[in-house]
Amino acid sequence: MGIHGGDIYRNEVKLDFSVNVNPLGTPESVVAALHGAVERCGNYPDMKAEKLKRAVSSQLNVPEEYLLFGNGASELFMAVVHGIKPEKTVIPVPSFYGYEYAAKAAGGEIIYYEMKRENSFCPGEDIDAVLAEDVQLLFLANPNNPVGNLLGREALLALLQHCQEKGIYVVLDESFIEFCGVRFSMLEEIETLDRLILIRTFTKIFSIPGVRLGYLICSNPETRMKIAAQLPEWNLSGFAQEAGCVCAGQREFIMETENYINTERQLLEKELKKKGFQVFPSCANFIMFYSDEALYEKLLEKGILIRDCRNFRGLGKGFYRIAVKTRKENEILLEAIGDIRG
Repeated sequence: MGIHGGDIYRNEVKLDFSVNVNPLGTPESVVAALHGAVERCGNYPDMKAEKLKRAVSSQLNVPEEYLLFGNGASELFMAVVHGIKPEKTVIPVPSFYGYEYAAKAAGGEIIYYEMKRENSFCPGEDIDAVLAEDVQLLFLANPNNPVGNLLGREALLALLQHCQEKGIYVVLDESFIEFCGVRFSMLEEIETLDRLILIRTFTKIFSIPGVRLGYLICSNPETRMKIAAQLPEWNLSGFAQEAGCVCAGQREFIMETENYINTERQLLEKELKKKGFQVFPSCANFIMFYSDEALYEKLLEKGILIRDCRNFRGLGKGFYRIAVKTRKENEILLEAIGDIRG
C-alpha cells in the first residue's frame, strides 16, 4: 500500500477508484493538442511559457505576472518551501502527504494540527493558537484531501486574515476546487492578502496526471521571485504547455463536470449510508468513509482498487477514500461492496 493512490503497476486492477481524476476523461481538444505537440518535439519548449501564461491569465482574470507554473502542484510545493525557508510550518492533518514531503525538505520544524473526527475533520477555532508569530508557513487544502470537505467562506477568510496579520504565508491548495465550483475559491482575495499563495492543478479536472502541470497565484512580487528562483529552467514540457493553453478555455467542460460529480457523489453517499458506513461530508470528486470491514483487500481480490487511508497522518485503520467515477463504474463498486457485506 503506497503513500499515494493509483498504484496500478503493482496490483491487478480492473477499476481504479484510488485516484481522483475527472470521470468524464480528457477533453478531445486537449488530446488533440497533445498529439499536435509531437510535431514540435524537436524544439525546446518556451522557458517563459508566455502563451500558457496569457491563456490562464485571461481565464482567471488575474495579471500574468501573478502566475508561476510547475511540473504538477508537487513541484510548486517544493519550490515554495525552498523559497520561503520556513523554520516552523503548520500542517493540519489528515491532509495530502505532499505538504509534509515538501516541508521536510526545507529542514524546519513541522507542527501537525490534528483535526477532529467529531468535527468532520475541519479546523476548529483552536487553530489560531497554533498559528503564532514564530510560524512562517501554513499548508491548507480547500477542499481537503482525503476528506473532501469545503471550509466555510467566512471561517476560511478569517483564518487567512489571521495569518496575514501574523506574517504567516499560507499555501492554499485548490487542486479540487473546480469540482465544487470556482465560486468557492479564494482567488478574489489574492490582491489584499499578499501572504496568500494559491495553488491549483490541471491534473484532476482535466484528467491528465501523466502530463504534469500545475500553477501558483500570488500577488507579492518578492515572494514570487523567491519561489521562481527554486524552479528549474524548462520545467514545463511542450506537451504540458500546449495542453494547458487548451485547458484554460474549457469553461463549459468544468461546469458539466461539476454537475455530473454532484449527481454521482450524492448517489454514492446515499448507497454507502444505506450499507451502514459512516460517510464524511464531501463536495469534491471523492468520498471518505469508515468501515470495520477489510474493504481494501477484499475489493482488490475483485480487481477494484480503492484508497486505504490508514497511512494518512491523523487517520487509521478503517478509513477509505473512493473516487466518484461514471455511473456504470460506481454501480459496479457498490455491487462489489454489497457482496462483501453479504
